[in-house]
Amino acid sequence: MDANLRLWRAEGQSFFQRFLLWTDVLDPLLLLKSSDEIKRARLLIQMKENTQSEPIYNNQTRQAFLLSLSSVHPDTNDIIPVLFRPPAFTPLTLPWVIFSSLQHSAKSTFFFQFVFHTYTTSFTLLNGNGTPKAEEYSLQQKQLLFGLGAISYAACVGAVPLVFMDRYTLKSPLTELIVRKLLPAPLLGLTSAFTAAMVRSPEFENGIEVMDRNGKVVGVSRNAGEKAVRETALSRAVLFGTTFFLPEVLVHFVQRAKLVKNPRALAAVKMVLITSVLAGMVPVSLSMFPQCGEIKRADLEPEILSSTEETELFYNRGI
Repeated sequence: MDANLRLWRAEGQSFFQRFLLWTDVLDPLLLLKSSDEIKRARLLIQMKENTQSEPIYNNQTRQAFLLSLSSVHPDTNDIIPVLFRPPAFTPLTLPWVIFSSLQHSAKSTFFFQFVFHTYTTSFTLLNGNGTPKAEEYSLQQKQLLFGLGAISYAACVGAVPLVFMDRYTLKSPLTELIVRKLLPAPLLGLTSAFTAAMVRSPEFENGIEVMDRNGKVVGVSRNAGEKAVRETALSRAVLFGTTFFLPEVLVHFVQRAKLVKNPRALAAVKMVLITSVLAGMVPVSLSMFPQCGEIKRADLEPEILSSTEETELFYNRGI
């Protein structure tokens, strides 16, 4: 079992523990670290391997773990490209979330959501479980096709309500309320979950590796893969659904209370709210489920049951 997963298993048992750890891992300053620094951090962790199950009191060791968690894939041990590391997720999705929330026209909404889903889908692919086994070319080709299809579909779904409203000149206050205020949040949440599930579909089709408490791989489980993808898709839906919905509700109350009357000032308030909600919801959504996922023995396939007596097995859920 990789050191990252061992740390998540040791210090990520509860939501509150995971949340506190994620707030440190998501520090944007970690993006400034070089590949050599990351490699030195991994080497330090390997040297401390015998004490990883104990609480981390040494600041140097803790900083090495934070850099490892933010930069290294636990299945492949590869350094993740800087733009797709967890600390880069909030800064790079924020502009596209704000642009998508403006809802100016169908064409601009399609473009902004296409770019948004392209980034989030790529992020999901590079941070998913890295153990599905298939012919390398066919697996990559399938993920690319599924990803492009899911991105295009999600962007179209986001723009369709505006196309429908403009085409049939439905400009009543009720239509404006539904299309511009109520629909965007659930649509973005559902399409974000959809793209995450599609690009990671090989995990529940081919299965992912499951390990015992000692980190020994005991088999490849499709059930574990399905659980990992389902949890990640749900967390993505909660993240972006809330990020769209909550600022709209708060802006509505600000308008009703007449706290801000200038349209530009109101737009600025909305941008601040979206930024605040997204920044808070990213660690919340990532903490919803353990990174080192657990699956009960009874939920595994028969061929795995015959190879171990463990009551619980573990796997990398991915991000």
